[in-house]
Amino acid sequence: MITATATKIEAILYLKGKPLSLGEIAEYAACDRATVEEGMIELIDNYARRDSALEVVETPNGYSLQLRSDFHDLVQTLIPVELGLGALRTLAAIALNSPILQSDLINLRGSGVYQHVPELVELGFVKKRRDSDSRSYSLQVTPKFHQYFQIDQLPQIFPTSQKEQQLELELELELEQEIKTE
Repeated sequence: MITATATKIEAILYLKGKPLSLGEIAEYAACDRATVEEGMIELIDNYARRDSALEVVETPNGYSLQLRSDFHDLVQTLIPVELGLGALRTLAAIALNSPILQSDLINLRGSGVYQHVPELVELGFVKKRRDSDSRSYSLQVTPKFHQYFQIDQLPQIFPTSQKEQQLELELELELEQEIKTE
């Protein structure tokens, strides 16, 4: 039988819907960290023995109640995100260059960014905030992006020169033209 503390931790993880540190859980549960540690061990053990679609896991950001990886295909089937090809490419550019200034993204992707960014922000994949060093907005992907696309870490891409950036842009434009003519 599961203790009241473990049940309370389960409710906290469910309601917050994001990884939480032991300290945060202790604060929400109004108890000490040692009690939370014991309850967490009990909860993890309980979920490990169940034949459940959910699991409690420790991530680099804390503990999380999440869907087991066996069921991730259901997320794509039941909750598809309607993103057009342009918005998807804009999202990829943000993810690979995160954080990126919106002005730099416009140089990279074109004026379609003005339609894509609000859509991506509304869907919760991108966070937009005013950059303190410029008049542009700073854009970066959110934890929802990583969770939805099941990506733990993105490669960092740093073009070594202006010429390399121009070549990437030309290749992307050629690819867009090919897709439009198909």
